[in-house]
Amino acid sequence: MEHLINENVKNIQISGIRKFFNLVQGKEDMISLTIGQPDFQTPNHIKESTKQALDQNFTTYTPNAGIIDLRSAVSDVVQEKYNLNYQPEDEVIITVGASQAIDITLRTILSPGDEVLLPGPVYPGYEPLIKLAGGTPVYVDTRENDFKFTADLIEQHITSKTKCVILPYPSNPTGVTLQYDELEAIVNLLKDLPVFILADEIYSELTYGNEHVSIGSFKEVREQTFIIQGVSKSHSMTGFRIGFLLGPNSLMKHVLKVHQYNVSCATSTSQYAALAALTNGKNDPNEMRNEYRRRRDYVLERLNNMGVDVVAPDGAFYVFPKLTPNNKTSFDFGLELVNDAKLALVPGDAFSSYGQGYMRISYAYHMDILKKGLDRLENFINK
Repeated sequence: MEHLINENVKNIQISGIRKFFNLVQGKEDMISLTIGQPDFQTPNHIKESTKQALDQNFTTYTPNAGIIDLRSAVSDVVQEKYNLNYQPEDEVIITVGASQAIDITLRTILSPGDEVLLPGPVYPGYEPLIKLAGGTPVYVDTRENDFKFTADLIEQHITSKTKCVILPYPSNPTGVTLQYDELEAIVNLLKDLPVFILADEIYSELTYGNEHVSIGSFKEVREQTFIIQGVSKSHSMTGFRIGFLLGPNSLMKHVLKVHQYNVSCATSTSQYAALAALTNGKNDPNEMRNEYRRRRDYVLERLNNMGVDVVAPDGAFYVFPKLTPNNKTSFDFGLELVNDAKLALVPGDAFSSYGQGYMRISYAYHMDILKKGLDRLENFINK
């Protein structure tokens, strides 16, 4: 019966991140710096709120878009932190993580043959969802532009088939982000074009230096823009699976239909946990951010001392150094690290062909683990 499966599904590959993570599981004395999983525990007050939700029997369906208290909290927080103005009643949807928010947005806006522009290298979760929605991903090489998907690069690749531009900043895997003037240039380019903007800002709370600027704060493109947020990275709540999708009512009323028939609603108890995160826990990310900044600085210093070429990240918790020799693929180089150095990094080609030659290092790990891992990398390079 396998030959009857949807061809789009058969052609999708398992994420290179997970493929490599699974490859090294159970190997003795292995240091893994692969997964973007915060090593902080979910704050206790959030866990207590989850228990209370269970005790109070908040275990039934919620409104499709999510409980209104959480949508109101999302609206308040993004207004306070990012100058975003979205009404909780009809411009906020609570989703099953940021991944589902991406999925339902693309399925709402894309028709067969539509093209989606996205930077390369980039998180591998976009391409399969674009293809499943009938669209065509168009990667734009950002390697010579410090991994920034700026207006000049976008303009060079826009065609009559372009339906959406994805702006995933701060970036996974590179850690770079876009500043106000760079976003303003994109706004001026796209504001009069029939093109949607999908801004995946799941790492917005984890920036080092300049505060995060959201393209949704530019009124000129508000009516064509979707914003994705969530608590997975900011509050170390990856398993709760709660994301937020924000957009204008004229678009969100259609996205809600897809969401409704996809999952009905996000998990009720997780919604109450997220409510605690955005009210009593608004400052929870501060401690994590400070620690990630310390780890970032340490990793950069070590890589620079090794003579490794790397663009300094200003957000998220990844660095993307150029490590792979020209005569090897990133995947093969990763296997050598695993076998010879007992060190697992994610091969750059997991993030499109434009990641070839690079390796992603996650510093969402304790400093002791980072030190051991970088010691092994340095010894391997020196050999």
